[in-house]
Amino acid sequence: MTKARIIAFRSLTTAPMPNSLDSFVDPVAGAPWGELGAVRRAARLDERWHVDAVLGYPVDGLADDYSKALGQWLNDDVVLDLTFSPPQTSKTPGAANLIAVASGKGGVGKSTTAVNLALALDRAGAKAGILDADIYGPSQGLMLGVAEGRKPEVKDGKFFLPIRAHGIEAISMSMMVTDRTPMVWRGPMASGALQQLMGQTAWGDLDYLIVDMPPGTGDIQLTLSQAAAVGGAVIVTTPQEVALLDARKGIEMFRKVDIPILGIVENMAWFECDGCGKAHHLFGSGGGESVAREYDVSLLGSFPLDPAIREQTDGGTPPVAADREGSVAALYIDCARRAASALWRASAQAAPAPSISIDSQ
Repeated sequence: MTKARIIAFRSLTTAPMPNSLDSFVDPVAGAPWGELGAVRRAARLDERWHVDAVLGYPVDGLADDYSKALGQWLNDDVVLDLTFSPPQTSKTPGAANLIAVASGKGGVGKSTTAVNLALALDRAGAKAGILDADIYGPSQGLMLGVAEGRKPEVKDGKFFLPIRAHGIEAISMSMMVTDRTPMVWRGPMASGALQQLMGQTAWGDLDYLIVDMPPGTGDIQLTLSQAAAVGGAVIVTTPQEVALLDARKGIEMFRKVDIPILGIVENMAWFECDGCGKAHHLFGSGGGESVAREYDVSLLGSFPLDPAIREQTDGGTPPVAADREGSVAALYIDCARRAASALWRASAQAAPAPSISIDSQ
C-alpha cells in the first residue's frame, strides 16, 4: 500500500458524512465513491472536511487535483488523505494481479503497449513487472535495454530472479537465448516454457504483473488462462477493420475462459505531421471506440502513430522511461490507471459472497 499524500489528523471530531461525498464520481473509475467504497473516514475540523479515501488504482500525483475537485463538489474546503490499495486477484506468488495484454493479430503495437503500461503503473505509484509470454518472438529484453548476454540469476537452484530495468521487474525468453536463436518448438513445449517462467520466477511482491501475450488465440493463451488466475485482459488494436476483426476474436476468446476484458487500447489512431500540425487518420478513425462500445468495455487510450514511440522503444528506453513528463508518457499513465481501475471494479464484482454461520447457542 502506498500513500500519495499524508495528512496528520489532530483530534478530529466525527460528523455526519455528507451525502454528496458518496456521490462524488471518481475521475478515473467513472463511478461514485459510495459505490466504490472508497471513503474510509470523513470528519470536520477547523471549518474544513478531512477525508480519508482508499482507491484500487495507483494514485501518485493525484492528491492535490482530487482535493480541489472534492472541494468544488462539496463547495467547501477539503483536506484529502488519498491511499492506494490494490485488489488481490492472482495466485501467482509475488504478484497480486496479472493483466494480460493481447491482440488478435501481430503488428498492432501490443508489446510496445505492454512495456509502457508496466512502466506507467510504476510511475503512477505501483510496484510493477512484465512477463514476456511471447515465447516465439520475445522482445521485452530489447525494449527494456537489457544487454545481450545478460541472464537472470538463479535462486536456490530453481527460481529465476527477474531483471530490473527502468524501475520494473522483467523476465523474457529473450534473456535466456541470443537474438538470433529461433524457438523451433511445438505448442506443448512453448506452453511448458511459459509455465516454467510463470511458476519459477521470484517476483518481488508486485502490485501488477503485465503479461505480454503472443498474438492470436492459440496454446499460449489457453495455457495462461488455465495455469494462472488472470485478473483481466487489455486488447490492443489499430483503427483499421482487419485489425478490429481479430480484436473481436481475442475478446471472444478471453470471454470463453472467463477472463474479464478491462478495455481496448487503440494504437496508430492518428498521425500529426510537422508541417501542418493537423491530425491525419491514416488507418481510419473510431475503430477502437466502436469495438469498446460493442462489447460494453472502456476505450482505455488512443495513441498516435509517432516515430518517437518506435525509436525510443527499439532503443531500449520506452517513452514512459525516456520522458516521464512528456505528453506520450502522460497518455500511457492515464491508460494504465484506467486499466488498473477496471481491474479493481471487476475484482469487486467477482468477489465471493460472504459466508454466514449461525450460532445455535
